Amino acid sequence: MPEGLKLDTPRVDDGAAIWRIARDSQVLDLNSSYSYLLWCRDFAATSVVARDGNGEPVGFITGYIRPQSPQTLLIWQVAVDHSQRGRGLAGAMLDGLTARVSEDLGADRIETTVTPDNAPSNRLFTSFAERHGAELHREVLFDGAVFPGDEHEPEVLYRIGPVRTLAGALG
Repeated sequence: MPEGLKLDTPRVDDGAAIWRIARDSQVLDLNSSYSYLLWCRDFAATSVVARDGNGEPVGFITGYIRPQSPQTLLIWQVAVDHSQRGRGLAGAMLDGLTARVSEDLGADRIETTVTPDNAPSNRLFTSFAERHGAELHREVLFDGAVFPGDEHEPEVLYRIGPVRTLAGALG
C-alpha cells in the first residue's frame, strides 16, 4: 500500500468524489452521479476506496458478486486520481478488495472487461493473475458492434482464478 494511503469500504458520502475521479480519468465510461451513490450504498461490501491522510477518496474499485456465479467478483471500474498515479495504488486496491471479498463472501475468482486499447488495465489484471498464481483466460464478451452510438472497441472478458486467499493484503 502506498505510504499515507489506506483502504476502506466506500460510504454514500464518497459517491460524489468517486464520480469526480471517474470523470477526471477521461478513460472510463462515466455513469450518472446517482449511480455512484447507489453503488456506495448497495455494493459497498464488494467495492473499495483508497483514502489520503485527510480521509478523502483518491482511488476506487467498484465491483459486485455475479448472481449466477457467487464465487465470482466482477470488477466494474478501477480509477486512481491523477495525483496518485504511478504508486501501485490500483494493484493495492485490487489485492485488498479481493482479500476482503474472499474472506467475507468466499469469492475466489474475478472477472472484468477491458478494451484492447486500455494498456494500464490490461497490465493491472495480467500482473494480478501472475502475482497470485491464478489462471487468466481472455475472450471477447461484447463485440464493439453491439454498443449503440459511436464506435466502441470490443470488451474483452478477463477470467482470473481461482485466486488463493490474499492474507495480509488489506492495508
